[in-house]
Amino acid sequence: MSEIRCLADGFAFPEGPIAYPDGSVVLSEMAAGRLWRVLPDGTRELVAVVGGGPNGVGRLPDGRLVVCQNGGSTFGIGWWPYDFDGCAQLFRPVGAAADPVTPQLQLVATDGSVRTLALEFATRGGRATPLVRPSDICVDAEGGFYVTDGGTTRDRSRAMTGLLYGTADGRLEEVVYPLEMPNGVALSPDGGRVYVAETRTRRIWEFELSAPGRVAGGRGLATVPSGGPLNIGGADGLCVARDGTILVATLGAGGVTAFSPSGGLLGALPLDDPMTTNVTLGDDEQTLYVTLASTGRLLAISDWRAALALG
Repeated sequence: MSEIRCLADGFAFPEGPIAYPDGSVVLSEMAAGRLWRVLPDGTRELVAVVGGGPNGVGRLPDGRLVVCQNGGSTFGIGWWPYDFDGCAQLFRPVGAAADPVTPQLQLVATDGSVRTLALEFATRGGRATPLVRPSDICVDAEGGFYVTDGGTTRDRSRAMTGLLYGTADGRLEEVVYPLEMPNGVALSPDGGRVYVAETRTRRIWEFELSAPGRVAGGRGLATVPSGGPLNIGGADGLCVARDGTILVATLGAGGVTAFSPSGGLLGALPLDDPMTTNVTLGDDEQTLYVTLASTGRLLAISDWRAALALG
């Protein structure tokens, strides 16, 4: 029988969960600039203080962590998605950071020390370009990683960004451009495809890979259903089960949406936070971990397939 329980709470906008074989989960606390490890009994240990706004986190084969540092924001209670009747008031980013960090990828050693890994990337045309707002990351079998650069909105302009591929020596290059607010990113079980969620369009892209960091083709695979305040929705973090099931943290409606490898809608698990930001599976895939950002919780969902009413 499926069970949904709050494993830990009190986080300031949690994101980027990574499950470890011992049952612990490392996550980022975006509004506080910290990384935490949550143990199976719900207690927590500080992993690192990275400052700014840590978002997605990837674990390298040697145990070091790569952090998508978006530079930070000012957080508070604000209307979402607009400021008129029918909208929600949530804890969320409400403005620019008072003391911003340069957007970058950070490398966290196993002792908790932090250093800058990359501040810029090479565009497809070869031009060195500063990172805009790194969002999420997934690590491949070779120890390289795919990163979404989420972009920003300033005044009436929004930066167009894309999908990057990097290595632990600091090399970072663009492999797909443009994408509309790319966010969650995950690999297929065989490593031959990479999936990217576009938050604003609610679209899940599937890109075929000919080699690490080399895109051979792609297609729009699926669209996350809308819901929640004003029925808008959005696609945030995602993960992929060993059988190819794609699980997407769903904004607006709040919860998790599941798709088959061919893009068919399998089911949805509604949750009570419109800011459902990210998901990851436990090592044995029996437990699904979900970050609920505006309410500061990490959920553990056992027998998640039953909870999603799959098949």
